Amino acid sequence: MSEFEIRYFTDKVFVHHWPKNSPVWSDSLQKKLDVSINKNSNKKEIVIDSHTVRIEDFQFIRLKKIGISVPFFKKECRIIFEAQFETVFTHVHITIKSNNFLEIFNELISWKKKFHE
Repeated sequence: MSEFEIRYFTDKVFVHHWPKNSPVWSDSLQKKLDVSINKNSNKKEIVIDSHTVRIEDFQFIRLKKIGISVPFFKKECRIIFEAQFETVFTHVHITIKSNNFLEIFNELISWKKKFHE
């Protein structure tokens, strides 16, 4: 276990192929992500440690271009990043709509400053 960890549940996660010029995903990988994450309306557990993000049983490594924001007029925060999953490259969008979204936002900002700047 890492010295740093954030855990929470969220409703909305979207993972897609990125960058466009990276190797194309297999249909089976796309289906696995769609069934488990993209098109699954159940809450998903997010675990963030110093250098990885786990969404349910999917581990994302080599994180880069991490963006964390609170959109105007919405009670939510978002984290978007590029990463590697298995042998492919991805773009991950996570939206946090819990009552403590500001606390999670602050934890995510601290995590990014400590490990990714």
